[in-house]
Amino acid sequence: MEATTITTSRSTFLWHPYAITALLIVGMTILLKPFGLAFETANIALIFLLPVLLNAAVWGLRPAFFAAFLGVLSFDFFFIPPVLSFTVADLRYLISFVVYLVVAILTASLAARLKQQVLYSKQKEKQTATLYALSKQISSAVDMPSLLDRFSRQLSEILKMDVTIYLAENNNELTLARRSSPFPHHVQEQAELALAKRIYKEGKSLEKRISHTGGLIGHFIPLQIEEHRFGVMVLISRHERSETLPEQALLFEAVGGLAASAVARVKFEEEAKLAHLTAESERLRIAILNSVSHELRTPLAAIIGSATGLIDGEKLFTAEERMELLVTIRDGALRMNRLVLNLLGMARLEGGMLTLRKDECELEEIIGSTFMQLKGYQEHRTIRLDLPDEIPIFLGDEALLEQMLINVISNAIKYSPDYSEIILSVKAGSEFIELTVADEGVGLKEDELERIFEKFYRSEQTGHLTGTGLGLAISKGIAELHGATLSARPNAPKGAIITISLPLVQDN
Repeated sequence: MEATTITTSRSTFLWHPYAITALLIVGMTILLKPFGLAFETANIALIFLLPVLLNAAVWGLRPAFFAAFLGVLSFDFFFIPPVLSFTVADLRYLISFVVYLVVAILTASLAARLKQQVLYSKQKEKQTATLYALSKQISSAVDMPSLLDRFSRQLSEILKMDVTIYLAENNNELTLARRSSPFPHHVQEQAELALAKRIYKEGKSLEKRISHTGGLIGHFIPLQIEEHRFGVMVLISRHERSETLPEQALLFEAVGGLAASAVARVKFEEEAKLAHLTAESERLRIAILNSVSHELRTPLAAIIGSATGLIDGEKLFTAEERMELLVTIRDGALRMNRLVLNLLGMARLEGGMLTLRKDECELEEIIGSTFMQLKGYQEHRTIRLDLPDEIPIFLGDEALLEQMLINVISNAIKYSPDYSEIILSVKAGSEFIELTVADEGVGLKEDELERIFEKFYRSEQTGHLTGTGLGLAISKGIAELHGATLSARPNAPKGAIITISLPLVQDN
């Protein structure tokens, strides 16, 4: 019943223009017949060209030719003597008929061509709009899943077709990457995959009926750019169709090219990111090895030398000299301990394993514990403390805050000369506690005020001193976990000032 309805509808549509044309010419003949003797025959012939133009503009060439032929017959039968007969008394009218037909055919051809140009322009405009909409959707996609999801959904909505995208894995084996709708039948899924593999190997587009009933048309388009082949895109009509128009085929190819470019862009970006990460990991590995080996060599040598001296020359050293060697061993061990703590802290920070254990903290206790650990490290430098009368209690991780303050002050000690002064001052406000560590060391350039908090960054002015460049980076990470800020600025006339701004109210 459904097939009969479709056939009848197509038949009605096919003969519709011819019936209207016949009725139009009959009506024109009835209207013109009473005025036939008053009008020139040439004017009547021109009037009969109107149905030809109308048919050419609306329905095409065949209805236009039908209008021209029917117009000649009506013109001859009703307006050329002898009337009501197809015979012609004056043979010159035959030339008029020929000229009329030629003009009608030429006019119809030009009008039909103009109509085709208009339709072609509309198709091109539609294709351009389709490609623009697709490119706009996928331009912001940064990974493959989001790209395929946006592309398949948008293309399916525009073309009213099911969209399937297969991508090649590392072993060049096609796998289903995205489909706009589920497969209706397992048989269709298997047939589609088999054809997609064939198209991927051949690299040529194919149109083929692939449904289990043989009614749906699948368009298989390889996703390739030059010698690079990434997969296959399949467009399947949702309704049975007999053929694909040329402009549709061109649109499918253009969409396939756009999809291939988008997939290539994301793949190449992912490969570039992977290569960058690999190079960065290698660079960090070498930097860590170099820094650690260089940083450990000095305290290890001091520890080994002092321990060896104590063992081999027990009777050669006085009590003061033995104490000095023991202090050297202790300082070397503390230095190595700080290095290990920094490396472990950076590993925990980078791995997201550094978590806060919030508790009520008293800043005086944190500062006191910090000074005790740095007592033997400051040597001949003076650390002056400037505290307000009252410091409010705040929430934080006391161990991490102590490590942050140790790193900041030890950094100031390392880059300050002997017999210089380091000032730790505290200011308490209503919302923040501000700690500043001011030294009289080598100072910082303007372009280094932010970079000193980067991993492994070492200023050119401190190249003669050992270090890993991890202390301030870890301190910045700890500060950010507390919702605090860590900043640097030059100290007049020389040196640098590191400022820690801790919020009194912590966000949960």
